[in-house]
Amino acid sequence: MTDNKIVYNFIVWSDIMSEQLKLKNQICFKHYVISKEIIKKYRPYLEPLNLTYTGYITMLALWETDGMSVKALSNALYLDSGTLTPLLKKLENKNYINRQRDAQDERVVMVHLTKEGKALKKKAESIPSALAQDVFPSKIDEVSLNEHIKALDDVMKLLTSKSE
Repeated sequence: MTDNKIVYNFIVWSDIMSEQLKLKNQICFKHYVISKEIIKKYRPYLEPLNLTYTGYITMLALWETDGMSVKALSNALYLDSGTLTPLLKKLENKNYINRQRDAQDERVVMVHLTKEGKALKKKAESIPSALAQDVFPSKIDEVSLNEHIKALDDVMKLLTSKSE
């Protein structure tokens, strides 16, 4: 009887482990697919502005706070300098931004919007609502969307907080 119980417990445990390893049960996979698909939906809105998604979020951060250091921008975007530096170079080549060494500390590189970069903001203003309409055409109300954004913010904070 005891041997049967051990075998039964092993089978139940195996079934549970099997379920946990199914792709459909992986929360990270769901987030990966959602991220990939939303970024794909941005493409038609960003192409006329000559921006990629990472270029767009960089411009969003700079429209919010012009004159950020590369380090502050990196922190705001959760991008490492190896990703951010080539991106900034591309935006600079498009004449959307310029980079300058800080006068007080030459180790610090400051990023500023150009006239063209500031003008791009007006062209981008309709993107968030157009994308929301494209992704959630009357299927989600504003309250639910705001609750979802708050829940995602909470997860981001949990995952990015420094362990002390």
